[in-house]
Parts: sequence; C-alpha cells; structure tokens
Amino acid sequence: MERRTLLLGLAAAPVVAALGQQQAQAAATASYYVGTTEQTQNKVMVFDKNKAFSDANRHWSFSPGGGAWANLSDVKFRATEAQGWIALVAASGGKAGIVNIGSEKDTELNDLSWSATPGGNPHAIERVPGNGSVVVASSDGKLTVYAPSSVGNLGSLAKVQTIDYAGAHGVLWDPTYELLWVVGKNRFSHYAVTGSKRATRLKYAAHFSLGSGNLGHDLQPDYTNKQKMLITATKGVYELLTDGGTFRSRQISTERSVKSYVKHSSGEVVSIKGDGTQPRDWANKTVRFSASPDRTRTGAQFYKARIWTTAFQ
Repeated sequence: MERRTLLLGLAAAPVVAALGQQQAQAAATASYYVGTTEQTQNKVMVFDKNKAFSDANRHWSFSPGGGAWANLSDVKFRATEAQGWIALVAASGGKAGIVNIGSEKDTELNDLSWSATPGGNPHAIERVPGNGSVVVASSDGKLTVYAPSSVGNLGSLAKVQTIDYAGAHGVLWDPTYELLWVVGKNRFSHYAVTGSKRATRLKYAAHFSLGSGNLGHDLQPDYTNKQKMLITATKGVYELLTDGGTFRSRQISTERSVKSYVKHSSGEVVSIKGDGTQPRDWANKTVRFSASPDRTRTGAQFYKARIWTTAFQ
C-alpha cells in the first residue's frame, strides 16, 4: 500500500474538553482504577481514582528493582484465557515482561511469568489477543515481536521478528479492525498480524504523517468510542479516527509535553504532563483528571497513566 498522508484538522478544544453538565457529573462520580508507572520508586502503582494516591490506598503494585528494569515506561492490563489477568510492562533500562497479577497485592520480579531484553529504551508493550504474541516498541528505532510455540504458554515466547521504526514510542492493539498501531518519529502506522505461533509476523499496511518534528509519545484508547484512539506527541494531542475503515486524525490540543492521555468510558480524561524539571523532565508528581480532583504524590515522578480495563468498551 502506498504511503498515505495524515489529514490534520486543528481543533480549538483544549486538552481537557468541555463536558456537558450531566456528562461532567457522571465523569466526576465514576469509580475506576488508574494504573501508573512511577519512576522515583520505580513501581507500577494502581490506585482508586477517588482516593489519595498513597501507599495505604494502593490497589496493586509491581516493583522490579533497578538495573535493566529502571525507569518503568509502560504498563497495560489485559485479561487472558490461559493466565487470567496479566500486566504487560516495559522499562527504559532495556527490559519488558509479563506479570502474573493473581491474588498478590504487591508483586516483584519473582512474579514475572515472562521477560525479555529487547533493549534500545523500550517505551511500550502490547499483546495480540488470541495469537499470544507480544510486541515491544523501543525508542532507538525498532519493534520487536515475540511469539509462542504454544499459545497460552508464556514460557514459550521467543523473538521472531525485528522491524525498523524510527522513534518507536507507542503500540496499541485495535480489536475493531484487528490491527496493531504504532506511533513514533513524525508518523503513526498500522500493521496486520499474519501467521500463528512462531510463524507470527507483523505485515506493514500503511504509514500516516504526524508532520515534521513531531515525535509521537503515547497511544491509548478512547473508551467512549471503540473507533477512536488518542496520540500524544511533541506538538500536542491527536484523535485517531477509524470509523468506516477510513483512517484519519485531527489535533485536539496544542498543549506540549503531554506524555500520557486516555479517556475513561465516563468521558473523563486522565493525563500526565512532563513538568520540565530534573531529574526526569518527562514526568510529573501529579496525575490530572478532567472532572475530578487531580492526584499528587509527593516525590513521585509519574510517566504513564492507564485505565484498568481490558477492551475499548
């Protein structure tokens, strides 16, 4: 397929779009859990969004230590047929893995069901449902595909493919069209997943331009609409629209340094903006909510925020 150019339409709405009074009230009172990658303590931490983000209020955590697990950069929560609930995690230190959530409130390295070292500053990880494969996006410019010899057996995952992709930062499975979306330097793309077991491969389908000098940071669902996804990039926040199979996007905000942006099914937006201060200018001690009180954790450096759910709706 020929390279296609992204249709950009600058919208006047700010990052936190104005909600109708009734919708805003529903969003404010919605109850759900938020997963975060917190890089000071280097933990995945899950909290009830309606409670203070304190140790006493933690719902679940994963603490891998440091080294190649330093600077946790992504977490996604998925329900699987064989393993039940799992957490997909990636760390800029070079590692990626799958954590067995199980019944433990606080998990560590010994709770990993699988791990690998794709290297190159891993920034995102995703699983292909039904196929059992895992894809890691590393910002040095590559996608790494791991596939199982037996679907459902995490121990059988092994590297089967590496794809060059400049600035790879975000990766997300689209269950509606069964495509894998990727965002990186100046563009975002989708790939078809072909084959099964160790014969699994990503097949390039199309690239779309984000514009020059616009590094994509993150790619997340809009849980109010299964045919929308949300991209954060250097120059702002974008909606990726997929309805009718005609893929296009529009810019919904020009706010910079937004590292993480996701919309809950109630319409509430959860986001993190890099605060520009050292030692991690890409992180912030505050997780922002569009219809509820923001949550600040003293000394924390939050990088990504996720909704604890399994599908677009």
